[in-house]
Amino acid sequence: MTWRAGTRVGLLTALAWLGAGCGGDAAEPYDWKLPAGFPTPRVPADNPMTEAKVQLGRRLFYDVRLSQNGTQSCASCHEQARAFTDGRATSVGSTGHVHRRNSQGLANVAYATSLTWANPALTSLESQALVPLFGKEPVELGFGDREPELLERLRSDAALAAEFRGAFPDAVEPVSLATLTRALASFQRSLISGGSAYDRYIYGNEVEAMTRQQKRGMELFFSERLECDHCHSGFNFQDATVHETTFEPILPFHNTGLYNEDGQGTYPAVDPGLIELTGRAEDMGRFRAPSLRNVAVTGPYMHDGSLETLSDVLDHYAAGGHARLVSGGEASPLQSGFVRGFTLTAQEKEDVLAFLESLTDPGFLTDPRFSDPANPQ
Repeated sequence: MTWRAGTRVGLLTALAWLGAGCGGDAAEPYDWKLPAGFPTPRVPADNPMTEAKVQLGRRLFYDVRLSQNGTQSCASCHEQARAFTDGRATSVGSTGHVHRRNSQGLANVAYATSLTWANPALTSLESQALVPLFGKEPVELGFGDREPELLERLRSDAALAAEFRGAFPDAVEPVSLATLTRALASFQRSLISGGSAYDRYIYGNEVEAMTRQQKRGMELFFSERLECDHCHSGFNFQDATVHETTFEPILPFHNTGLYNEDGQGTYPAVDPGLIELTGRAEDMGRFRAPSLRNVAVTGPYMHDGSLETLSDVLDHYAAGGHARLVSGGEASPLQSGFVRGFTLTAQEKEDVLAFLESLTDPGFLTDPRFSDPANPQ
């Protein structure tokens, strides 16, 4: 999900609504049910976690009424079985608008320091929710400038309005843009994944949880030969991670050498990356590194979905950038110094792929707490 300059002003104006008419909520502390080894996520002071908000957000996440034409919900591009991705190279909005970017997974999104592929201004789930609802480039849920229509649609459902009142008992107006985005953000923060074979081995001391092949792949993944863990680090396999005890969140973006159209590192004009917002030449082709949790089920890969399989991704990095893999030319002068290429035997490649498979959390992909409440698993 993204925005461009043409929609930024309207969305930033809408952000003002997030601080209005929605006070703090007195409730029992939320039970995160955190896996072993996981810190408590950081939560905005004006949107403390409550079970009522999470359940309301879950209902809204699957509600097609959040699209103007009633054809899509948030879950249309974020399917639980795919770790809340959609399996497409690039997503398609409710009006059929084909997007330019791949849909990112929502597993452990509570820990992300920034949202979307390349926007350092989007640092909260509450503000990010405005993008699919009202964004015009690309059109996602399609409400554009029709905020009153969306709110009236939700208020007209007496049962849903009652859920809003229960989740936000102190709100002046229970059904508002502020409460809507807070509820959606609360549900997304609850999407914690930490039950993979890797977790059972590392944090649960289950020595047989990972196979020998997966353990060999893990050693390679964390080795200086491959350099994978520089961008996919920590418990969440993501450098851009924040939690309750983080001193100062970082907002790193990386050029992985996926394109080099002119020998100077230029990316396709349709999506040049972070430079689009910063205007800095050095930000050409820079994007956020996603978490690798459940990565085996979130393909295709990269910001534009241009690499179909994890095998393709490994080939890309082994070559020192896809541009070199395709043309055999020089590396992009703008790509990260950690993307420098490496050699793997056929067996070693299979070992790394097996390790990446060990990051899949089957329980998360089927957990009824995260499924459509109208069609629970």
